Amino acid sequence: MAARLPILLFRMGLGPAFGGRLLLLHHTGRATGLDRRVVLEVVAYEPNAGSWIVASGFGTRSDWYRNLLAEPKTVIQFGNRHHAVTAHFLPTEDGADIMARYGRRHPRTARRLCAFMKLPSDGSEASFRDAGRAIPFVRLDEARPTLP
Repeated sequence: MAARLPILLFRMGLGPAFGGRLLLLHHTGRATGLDRRVVLEVVAYEPNAGSWIVASGFGTRSDWYRNLLAEPKTVIQFGNRHHAVTAHFLPTEDGADIMARYGRRHPRTARRLCAFMKLPSDGSEASFRDAGRAIPFVRLDEARPTLP
């Protein structure tokens, strides 16, 4: 039940309490077709581009990751706003760059993530880059209306 608490908080309109560090991802079950939700950490956010990057801590086995592979168009809630997005699965070298930047901004959290995933990391940029090559990253790009 505690794992579902962040989802409940988002649904209650308390998304801003997470300070931009978390988002609520809606995804469609690839086998059931049912609406699913998961709260994910925002690894990087580019507000001008309308882009969020998230990591799959359980690798490509995560249901949300596999569901996005099957249906990349979805909706996220960031703060109290909903955004239509399309998922893009990033190549390993992009993952290395992303993890190196994340490690500089959040060194303790990055080391804990590596330990959780059983990836060796001594806290150096090189070790974060190596870890980033093993972690699947997904960029969620906001659907922008096109002008006629």
